[in-house]
Amino acid sequence: MRLFGINLAETGSERLKSFLEDNYITAGYPGLGDLENNSREEICSKLMEAAYQGQELEQALGSLDCFVNAMQDGDYVLMADEEWVYLGDLGDYFYDARLDGSEDGTVHRRGVTWLKSLPRAAVNPAVTELLAADGRVTEYSGVLPAARIDLWFGDQAADGGSAAGTGPVQVDEATVSKALAILTAALHSTDVERQERAAVAILQYAK
Repeated sequence: MRLFGINLAETGSERLKSFLEDNYITAGYPGLGDLENNSREEICSKLMEAAYQGQELEQALGSLDCFVNAMQDGDYVLMADEEWVYLGDLGDYFYDARLDGSEDGTVHRRGVTWLKSLPRAAVNPAVTELLAADGRVTEYSGVLPAARIDLWFGDQAADGGSAAGTGPVQVDEATVSKALAILTAALHSTDVERQERAAVAILQYAK
């Protein structure tokens, strides 16, 4: 289990609402094609073909390699605006070819189940540097707790935070019902870790 940060200033703060309502994050960098199963070296080659060089190449490579290869289904991600921090459970990488070449720039995506939102001031001080990192995608290098990471960020009642859908993140009832149906189906998966994550998400919602 690992923790990553997404820099909204780099990926587009105007997309925050879309990220939260459509349950995804992006690394940006369109025009490279599908990067699924691409090694760091292959990603570097594609960036060089797209005329990235120098510091720009280094930053793009670091963010994309982290987004495509380091992140895994079941890891966690933090995203923050000026006042709020959002914690999510990451899904798999996927490429939306319909958006490549457009001005949207969100072709490289990962699904996210948003678990919790809380005031930026209430976040554990150990991860504040992650939120201030310059890169588009950054991995937290500190020690993470062995227990549920969403609880490590503070008690909802004590720190003023809120579960996704009850604070600044608004989700309609139809979407909630659909999400719960997916989680319920996941409880019957043969993947034990997937079962556990589904159970945690359902229990979190039920609080």
